Amino acid sequence: MNYNWRRREFLKKTSAATMAAMAAGVPMSGLLSSCSTKEKIKSTADTVILLYMAGGMAHTETFDPKKYTPFRKGMESKEVLSTFDAVPTALDGISFSEGLENIGQVMDKGTLIRSYVAADLGHILHTRHQYHWHTCYEPPQSVTVPHMGSWMAKELGPVNPVIPPFINIGQRFTVGEGEELKAFHSAGFLGSEYGPFLIPDPTSGLDSVRPPVGMSNKRFEARNQLYERLVQESAMGEFGSDYQKESLKRSMEQAYMLLNSPEAKAFDLSQEPKEKYDTYNTGKFGLGCLMAKRLVDQGARFISVTSEYEPFMGWDTHENGHTRLKDMKKLIDAPIAQLIKDLDESGKLDRTMVIVASEFSRDMLTEGRPGAKVKDQVEVPDIIQDMKNYGMHRHFTDGCSVLMFGGGIKRGHVYGKTADERPCKSIEKPIKIAALHQTIYHALGIDPETNYEIEKRPFYTTPDGDGVAEMDLLA
Repeated sequence: MNYNWRRREFLKKTSAATMAAMAAGVPMSGLLSSCSTKEKIKSTADTVILLYMAGGMAHTETFDPKKYTPFRKGMESKEVLSTFDAVPTALDGISFSEGLENIGQVMDKGTLIRSYVAADLGHILHTRHQYHWHTCYEPPQSVTVPHMGSWMAKELGPVNPVIPPFINIGQRFTVGEGEELKAFHSAGFLGSEYGPFLIPDPTSGLDSVRPPVGMSNKRFEARNQLYERLVQESAMGEFGSDYQKESLKRSMEQAYMLLNSPEAKAFDLSQEPKEKYDTYNTGKFGLGCLMAKRLVDQGARFISVTSEYEPFMGWDTHENGHTRLKDMKKLIDAPIAQLIKDLDESGKLDRTMVIVASEFSRDMLTEGRPGAKVKDQVEVPDIIQDMKNYGMHRHFTDGCSVLMFGGGIKRGHVYGKTADERPCKSIEKPIKIAALHQTIYHALGIDPETNYEIEKRPFYTTPDGDGVAEMDLLA
């Protein structure tokens, strides 16, 4: 066993926010000020769970089904709007796509948004849109922009001082576009202590919060102190501001505190009853949902669980769209529904907001949106002869679905609408990322005018502080 390698891996995980921030080029000017001019907003949520469908989840194949056209050889691609039949939900007159029956049956506990509109960012790259979704800012920026989870960690602090306030589950950075993914998994100028604690695989979550096998706590403590000194004097020394140095030191202290706490058991999924474990166990994503439930119980502030972005995998359906989505639905349907049920039954859903979202949608024919089309990245034949061409393979930004539950969100509510015929774009109540983010911040009691002075200019939670909460989403 290479203990030095294991130690390095552990330290990378416990100071993950630092590593991501450094890799992304965090500005080394200090954090100067925070301003808020309005009366304090009364919060309806304490915690947020973001269930992120990375790769582009087609709205017409999931939460906004259109006319179903079964596969047949020789069919025209322009006929295809949905490749799955519709199934009823708990809401009268509202259907989901086949394969999402369990989520459909908990929609009386939340809101279905059918009119999210993603930004026009030119030639469509997943990590650019993911950066925009998670930070509310269009890349590139002159500063490293904080992830929405980092804003919450900074403004609200931890619910439980032992549990990292921002935990990210399920995303590796060793797959394609890893450096681009790191760019928004960062607290940026807010400081390392507010960055994500990374759990790439929930099945080995406990390994992320204890010393490597074979290393005693005493030895680890000595190593940790040495690491702190090295970072203080070398890695950050010449370039780091005092603020960033202190933030880094606090992030390491928090990780060490977690290491020695009983709360670390929240990361050990083997402690769940077998029946409950099996319900969630559809794969890494499902077990990530189970870990999220356990972390809510222990006082996490923001938890992101992702289906993981890896190019041409998962929801990134450049071909075999229909068959791939059958598998993806099996991964998400039962665990998302069970998470909502468990939070509701425990009484925690009232103060825990759960969001299901993706960077954009997909369509058979349109790349981008009508009137703002971009270069096609997939060749779609006019006549479909093969199952691999049956499905939604192009990126579509003009109509996307988002689910929201708990934390002050309306129950049994449907917001917005898309057209029933191609292009299936948003035609009622279109909502963009700034409004969505500010709605979330509003529920948490975070003032829209909250800002910090960076590079001699105010930097807000939404660009220029212009995000306005959509009150129709809130109870």
